[in-house]
Amino acid sequence: MEQFPVAIVAIILFVLMILSSAIRILREYERGVIFRLGRLIGGGGIKGPGIIFLIPVIDKMVRVSLRTVVLDVPPQDIITQDNVSIKVNAVVYFRVVEPQKAIVQVENFLAATSQISQTTLRSVLGQSELDDLLSQREKINHRLQQIIDSQTDPWGVKVSNVEVKQIDLPQEMQRAMAKQAEAERERRSKVIAAEGEFQASQRLADAAKILAGEPSALTLRYLQTLREIATENNSTTIFPVPIDLLRPFLKINELKS
Repeated sequence: MEQFPVAIVAIILFVLMILSSAIRILREYERGVIFRLGRLIGGGGIKGPGIIFLIPVIDKMVRVSLRTVVLDVPPQDIITQDNVSIKVNAVVYFRVVEPQKAIVQVENFLAATSQISQTTLRSVLGQSELDDLLSQREKINHRLQQIIDSQTDPWGVKVSNVEVKQIDLPQEMQRAMAKQAEAERERRSKVIAAEGEFQASQRLADAAKILAGEPSALTLRYLQTLREIATENNSTTIFPVPIDLLRPFLKINELKS
């Protein structure tokens, strides 16, 4: 009689264990890929979110997260098309859109996506020149995203974005680029100064033509200059004398000589 309650307790515990193995709760961002006797069940074998009921021993479930994964691609040694050795790292944003493919078609979709990203990064950047890598970053990112996405599509993985994070240049190349940038800035400054001189000379030539045609304008210019000098230095006074007043004296000197 004493063993009867013990048997009941054992049965109850066994039933609870069966129920615990038969019930699963999946979060909103999770899906369960169900295998029944090793085969995907009907409807693609996808269940969730919420409460999932499994047949104990017969059914097996694999959880798959549908959230976006941020994959950091480690630095890669790359030789560009113009034979410059650089180190480049990137970041890849992807998520699972077809859980059954992510489980069935590839052993480990995270590791596979990482390896595809590394090899594609070396391949694409190795076909580009250094100037393109520095100036056309957005175009290269878009090309990387398209190539990686096309390769991961059979696995049910969607690559939404790829960003090249950092490009490490050798010290010699950094010094050479600094010299090039300095020379370019100096060239621009000289061109701007020469352009300014050219425009100023054109304006002076136009002003000379106007003053030559209007003698009164020349007199006004004299008076304006006198006012500017008097404002700057009050101890100096200049009286402009027309050349016509001096011509009689010049003729007298010529006759005497």
